[in-house]
Amino acid sequence: MKIGIDVGGTKCLGVALDENGKVVQQVRLPTPHAKELGDTLVEIVAQLGEFSSLGIGVPGLISPEGVIRASPNLVGAYELPLRALMEERLSREVMIENDATCAALAEWQLGAAKGATDAWVITLGTGIGGGFISGSVLQRGAHGFAGEVGHMVVDPDGPVCPCGRRGCWERFASGNGLSFLANGEKGEDVLSRAHAGEADAMSVVDTFAQWVALGLVNLTNMTDPEVIVIGGGVIVSADVVMPRVQHWFEQLLYSPQHRAHPRLAAAQLGEHAGAIGAAMLCTTV
Repeated sequence: MKIGIDVGGTKCLGVALDENGKVVQQVRLPTPHAKELGDTLVEIVAQLGEFSSLGIGVPGLISPEGVIRASPNLVGAYELPLRALMEERLSREVMIENDATCAALAEWQLGAAKGATDAWVITLGTGIGGGFISGSVLQRGAHGFAGEVGHMVVDPDGPVCPCGRRGCWERFASGNGLSFLANGEKGEDVLSRAHAGEADAMSVVDTFAQWVALGLVNLTNMTDPEVIVIGGGVIVSADVVMPRVQHWFEQLLYSPQHRAHPRLAAAQLGEHAGAIGAAMLCTTV
């Protein structure tokens, strides 16, 4: 079996795939401090059992050598040689990649971006990650750092981001951003109240959707994709969020009447996208 692990800001999700790419087992554990990350990942592998290949998706700047250069939403994860650490612990080859790049791979091959030649996959979780397919090639950039769209500055005078700068897109448009816009209320509670039709919660969701759309418009103006797939925990409430994102996207896009609009789609693989993509890394270059 192929094993993939998605390391998130709050949880690590591991999956085992059979020969048909179907998830046959999963394990989730809380994300620890970076000092204990290796222990947690080894425990997930042990619970999932024997494997033919192992891939791990991690947020932040991940070098081609599998070093976490910086990851603001993982406590203490700076210059962490994760690939070397895991290969020493397991005595097996391990592939390490950015988590959103993994999610993009999975959605492109199996999900909402399947068949697209130019696409973005944006994950709205603790922060925001992005993966980009251009000309039917998964893009990694000159140093492996492509797709760090969550740290695109949208308000230079905005709130401080864990990365140390102000006004990053993820301060407004991630799960944590939704909580920020709701004055500290948990994002899932805001979405639940919006589902129930509560006016103040619906207003917060509308503001949140506007911030999401602003970032998507910037990406569209830069890269002209045919589809933008939106995943992450927030999209559990896609029926509440996506119509408002679509509305604001059409309002904010440059010359909307003179161009084809990319299709905005909710991720099809849900919370498993990153882990599935990590498991698929051994089949890509």
